[in-house]
Amino acid sequence: MNKGRLPLFLLVSLLGGCSSLGYYSQLINGHLDLMARREPLQQLVDDPGTTAELRQRLQLVLAVREFASAQLLLPDNGSYRSFAQVEGPAVVWSLVATGEFSLQPLEWCYPVIGCASYRGYYSRQEGERQERLIKAQGMDTTLEPVPAYSTLGWFDDPVPSTIIDWSETRLAGLIFHELAHQKIYLPGDSAFNEAFANTVAWWGVKRWLESEADEDALENLRKQQRRERSFIALLMKTRRLLSDIYLQPITDEQKRQRKQEAFQLMTKEYAAMRQQWQGYRGYDGWFSRELNNARLASVATYEQWATAFRVLLRQSKNDMETFYRACEELGQQPFDERRRRMEALRFLYQPS
Repeated sequence: MNKGRLPLFLLVSLLGGCSSLGYYSQLINGHLDLMARREPLQQLVDDPGTTAELRQRLQLVLAVREFASAQLLLPDNGSYRSFAQVEGPAVVWSLVATGEFSLQPLEWCYPVIGCASYRGYYSRQEGERQERLIKAQGMDTTLEPVPAYSTLGWFDDPVPSTIIDWSETRLAGLIFHELAHQKIYLPGDSAFNEAFANTVAWWGVKRWLESEADEDALENLRKQQRRERSFIALLMKTRRLLSDIYLQPITDEQKRQRKQEAFQLMTKEYAAMRQQWQGYRGYDGWFSRELNNARLASVATYEQWATAFRVLLRQSKNDMETFYRACEELGQQPFDERRRRMEALRFLYQPS
């Protein structure tokens, strides 16, 4: 059987109800449309009709892709060796929802990949329609653009046009991140999966710039990572504050008031933080949208265990094969034991 057809077969065979059929139909159609747009990277590089600017970007992707397998020991397959021209800023739109007084994201369960804390839509309009329906139930929601994704190795995923003009480090990081999902993926544990992939991307970008001996780029990366740590720390601080508020024996109206005050405080603290960044305004867009529980939950999914994996990488002496074995062993533990071990690892973290 063709490997790429298995998920579609499972999806169709495991559907239940008209609403599920409609949802999975848009997933299948959207994904097959993306696959149909693929063109081999090397073929485009060799094509005299390809612009010099695009050719340079495609050559960068090819180099990053080879580095991913050779140096980071990520899967050596057909993924990210093709290019797909798409419309708009995202390939798919990700819907995240939480209760009004909860920071735990709603989970949706799928065939093959298990449960996840998001719902994907190829049509932004359909995603917005579903977001309105959920918001009408009194929940906090966010609809986030997803510029690229991984099918966990079932398909040869392309590099979409949504990311081709990104900076070198951001582009490399995304490719490393998505290939990491193909290396290790635990059905039903989004926080584990995203933090693992983020750690591989973080280390991979550092190694990539070191291989190019680009000291200026490395210094810029260090500055960006310091800003990112401050930004994430602020969000996680607000998340803890809100968690305490929601547990208090007070009325819902009092919780709403204190929730609003917590987000106002976060915005104020961000403004003060930004003054130390010499004009850098990279997170202004995040604060320009509605601030709610779902926005924080979306970030927390990626960051909750980031420091635990960095400690594990350090304990592995930055050897990727050793690191992957340790992550696989961790992933084989029962859920509660895995969380206990990750909490212990996170306790050991010290910023470098």
